Amino acid sequence: MSSSRSIEIIPRESADRGQADHGWLKTFHTFSFASYHESQHESFGSLRVLNEDRVASGTGFGTHSHREFEIFSYVISGELEHQDSMGNTEVLSRGDVQMTSTGTGISHSEKAHGPQEVHFCQIWASARPGESRGKPAYFTRHFTDADKRNKFRLIVAPSNSSDVSLAREADGPAPIRSELRAYASLVDPGVSIAHAFHPSRSPDLRKAYIHIVQRSGYNTGKASGARLRVGAKSEGPIIELREGDGAYLLVDKNAELKVENAGEVEAEFLLFDVE
Repeated sequence: MSSSRSIEIIPRESADRGQADHGWLKTFHTFSFASYHESQHESFGSLRVLNEDRVASGTGFGTHSHREFEIFSYVISGELEHQDSMGNTEVLSRGDVQMTSTGTGISHSEKAHGPQEVHFCQIWASARPGESRGKPAYFTRHFTDADKRNKFRLIVAPSNSSDVSLAREADGPAPIRSELRAYASLVDPGVSIAHAFHPSRSPDLRKAYIHIVQRSGYNTGKASGARLRVGAKSEGPIIELREGDGAYLLVDKNAELKVENAGEVEAEFLLFDVE
């Protein structure tokens, strides 16, 4: 890396992700998950799972259990029906973020609600030391397209942050018992946006991961659709990412991230700042 304002970018192409088509479920795995194992892509910082799922109407994940992880879903299209052992029952739609701190253990089900498939990203993160066995908790937040347009909108933030509400439903980001921040963005063609990372407590390079949502349709081959150019705001390499692509980002302490929509259609992406 050439200076304290650089970002090293390691691309993760869409077609190289783990993938499976079960008929009712079409899924991609950025990190090792289920029957997909890749030693070079086990986790990244506190980020453990990043799945992009499409679940057919009338189907879904039956009741199953989790513990010790922080699990959240970001709904892209369709409706996701959630039920859990804490008594939460609701239907989530585009723009909704659903966060579960599984702690000592919960059981839940997730199904496509209504006549259309549901397309969403499910993310797992490791809890902070000493907090993985806490009391389970559930939160929902809603973000409109306008909230995310041409900006980095914070949708998930550490639960010990002063500006995060611990109410089940509230404005602002969903609380997570992890040193992870998640941002969602919609970028119009020709627009560039920049992001200054939250101050890190580590003297080392901070870690982040960017994922371009596969908005234009299910595609197991070479990535297509929206085009984003990603790199440091001031200097360093620039790479182009398409829908389904992602990249590991190793960020110097003074670097800012620049994302430019170089295509002809709206692009949607998620950025994970994982310390």
